[in-house]
Amino acid sequence: MSIVIVGGNECMACRYREICGEYGFEAKVFCKMRDGMKCKIGNPDLMILFTRTVSHKMVEMALREARRCNTPVARCHSSSASALKILLEERTPRCAP
Repeated sequence: MSIVIVGGNECMACRYREICGEYGFEAKVFCKMRDGMKCKIGNPDLMILFTRTVSHKMVEMALREARRCNTPVARCHSSSASALKILLEERTPRCAP
């Protein structure tokens, strides 16, 4: 299963990918708006928006792509590792590590 994380802290991008891997997800992390980001999102199983650390323009673009692909979106104000773990635990059918 794949996840796209939009927002968050750049210094935590590797940690976000590690945490997703622990729960059996492959993750793409976009902390800042980049050229071609819209094409790189792809068709994930879940999109996570860290709303405190993302621009409105980036949120709008991510939500358009999520609607286009019928991707569920989870919003979280905090971009901490523990907040990500809670989101993933809610969406993982097996026991979390």
